[in-house]
Amino acid sequence: MAHDQIHIPVLLERCIELLAPALDHDGAVLVDATLGLGGHAEAFLERFPKLHLVGLDRDTEAQRLAGERLARFSDRLDLVHTEYHHLRDALDSLGIEKVSGFLFDLGVSSMQLDRAERGFAYSQDAPLDMRMDSTAELTAAKVLAEYDEGALRRIFQQYGEEKLASRYARRIVERRQESPLTTSAELVQLLIDATPAAVQRERSGHPAKRVFQALRIEVNGELDGVEQAIPAGLDALEPGGRMVVLAYHSLEDRIVKREFTARTTSTAPRGLPVELPEHRPQFRLLVRGAELASDDEKDINPRAASVRLRAAERITESA
Repeated sequence: MAHDQIHIPVLLERCIELLAPALDHDGAVLVDATLGLGGHAEAFLERFPKLHLVGLDRDTEAQRLAGERLARFSDRLDLVHTEYHHLRDALDSLGIEKVSGFLFDLGVSSMQLDRAERGFAYSQDAPLDMRMDSTAELTAAKVLAEYDEGALRRIFQQYGEEKLASRYARRIVERRQESPLTTSAELVQLLIDATPAAVQRERSGHPAKRVFQALRIEVNGELDGVEQAIPAGLDALEPGGRMVVLAYHSLEDRIVKREFTARTTSTAPRGLPVELPEHRPQFRLLVRGAELASDDEKDINPRAASVRLRAAERITESA
């Protein structure tokens, strides 16, 4: 299957529009912090012939496929196998101090969802894996087998915003005393059986949706990664440099919003007659609030249905 058939970049033209002013100059460096199959990266390398792109991804299979797709740009491309919260280490290893632009396309990739054997989708039976980085040790099966009831309840509540977290955690602990949960179909059936019929009728989504999301976030340390990566990326931007972030659920978006708000707000004490330079914000917002995909975009690319885009620009030298 051709790359373009299995991956349609979300909000591609809008990302290019927002990042373009920072990238159209000699020596410009764009970090695609979530390379995936390279759809966004390919478009940027094609549009900006002077651009050097650094692609980060923890998924070795995605990185291999992206490398094939982007082979014709090899003289303007560096691919690094790493998690995005290690972006400063990746840049240091390449001798890059400042960056012109960052693109974060958060969450699980199209390829990871489409590959049944990765275990991300509750609609397809597969081993309970859910690792974005297949070299990592922690899997969903390991979480379900080893976390105590309280820990399971916490991640279902925190990362899945699941109202039946306590009920599900208790059932999982009871079940594993008989035999471990090893496949997504086993977990899905357990969750369906544990969900009262009245709740199933009231809910619009599948009973397993929020639990699978919570497990995926836990296995991959996604929220911790976002909390570290966004500030590190902002710190690495040169004056005039820009960052665009695509988030797909409220937990990620909340972290991005909080960091952008802090960086674009004056730190001057209230009542100070003149704002001193050290209190002025170093960044400005490029879009008001979170921008959503248009209906046309959602029709073309269903993955865009839940996207929230935020963008910021550095306006001063870093302290």
